[in-house]
Amino acid sequence: MKLPTAILFDLDDTLLVAFGPSQSQWQRTIASFAGRLGSIEAQAVAVAITDASTELWADPSRHKYWRHRIDQARRKIVADAFATLAASGHPIPAQAVGDAMADAYNALHDAELAMFPDAHATLDRLKELGVKLALITNGAAEPQRAKVVRFALEHRFDHIQIEGEHGFGKPEERAYTHAMAVLGVHSHETWMVGDNLEWEVVGPQRLGIHAIWHDGYGNGLPEGCTIKPDRIIRRLSELLG
Repeated sequence: MKLPTAILFDLDDTLLVAFGPSQSQWQRTIASFAGRLGSIEAQAVAVAITDASTELWADPSRHKYWRHRIDQARRKIVADAFATLAASGHPIPAQAVGDAMADAYNALHDAELAMFPDAHATLDRLKELGVKLALITNGAAEPQRAKVVRFALEHRFDHIQIEGEHGFGKPEERAYTHAMAVLGVHSHETWMVGDNLEWEVVGPQRLGIHAIWHDGYGNGLPEGCTIKPDRIIRRLSELLG
């Protein structure tokens, strides 16, 4: 496939291995707190946290609020999980234990952030080939900018657009139109690459952008999904070939 004039990239779970390992990270965090959970089983805690996390992030308005307060969001998830367990008759630890568990998860999650293996090489090759590159990421300014710096992404992009710095984010239309305006391109000559079907497929497609879904963890489209990406890739290097 002929390369476009410009490509807009998402960050988390597109360039960075971010939330994909979250289940394993929660399980390891809970296991490390086994001695502080009393008689409650680790598996019950893990299930409750998964349910609380799914509920919190499923609502778009709550998602927008809490993604700018990600550390506090994890504390809320654990508190909600323990509240559910308490309502079912389980004895639960003090709030301080839940807060410490959430903080431990945050630290582990941050420590294990990593680029997808072919991300840097793909970006560098695209830049060599003259493709204009923009990074569009939702979330708070400080932690997202820290990722950009930590993983040496600043010099690899012609435009970096962080929701917390610009005041708008995906799937708002101007998140895409602003980036294209900065790059000096139109939708028909632009690709969007990302892992979120609403933010990186549906939103861009409304504007005529070629939307590529990055299935970096090889899970496939969700069962019953009616969203149709223009292309699906499992490795970023597929963009080159």
